Amino acid sequence: MKLINDTAHRPFLLTSENWIMRQTWRNLLFVHWPISPETIREHIHPSLQIDTFNGVAWLGIVVFELEGIYPRGFPPISILPPFPEINVRTYVQYNGKPGVYFLSLDVSDWASYTLAKRWFHLPYHSANISIKQKDLSFHFESIRKKSKIYPILCKGTFSPLPEVYFPKEGTLDHWLTERYCLFSTNNKGRIFCGEIHHRPWPLQKANSEIYKNNLFSPFKIDLSGVQPISHFSKGVDSLIWNIRKAY
Repeated sequence: MKLINDTAHRPFLLTSENWIMRQTWRNLLFVHWPISPETIREHIHPSLQIDTFNGVAWLGIVVFELEGIYPRGFPPISILPPFPEINVRTYVQYNGKPGVYFLSLDVSDWASYTLAKRWFHLPYHSANISIKQKDLSFHFESIRKKSKIYPILCKGTFSPLPEVYFPKEGTLDHWLTERYCLFSTNNKGRIFCGEIHHRPWPLQKANSEIYKNNLFSPFKIDLSGVQPISHFSKGVDSLIWNIRKAY
């Protein structure tokens, strides 16, 4: 079955079939911390409702490699070489529609930082990032460039556990990962929505250790004493729609 037709798992219908690019995401680490909605409220547009699971909001770091970007209608050759990315995200709803809200995205690729930042109205930052695999473990390090106050960095390691599973609807694992749109805002207070489509995430539990991390510091969020949960996925192919105004 073609990816565009495999939609039974989605929480809402596709708005159209007019996707503009395909992306390949590989070797993802999801690390999530429980957090009170009030802690992140000031960093989210007031028209967006903070999404919670049993009354608890979650703040996540996602580390992965973007293996390929394939614009629709072009030959099936990625327009960019693979590059790593680390993003900080939480979860919101707008008019009852759940999605991802990014607080920051660190990338080592110039085109993504320069073009996608303006196109999708997302808080991209240029960074030196490396992800290296040794046996079954992955080691990553990110140092943001041109930080005005202090070095913004994240460094750690993770190892997936053997069992692969697809989380059931209604579970926390499903709630954290099965998201099919993103919301963003511009400096005029407009809300934008970008549709995303992929097959369900094949997840594995993961052991992770983050040695250094101050990605939350610009938001004055301290989660140093909070225990996170970690997941790994070998990845999915995804379809991306053009960004559009939601408000």
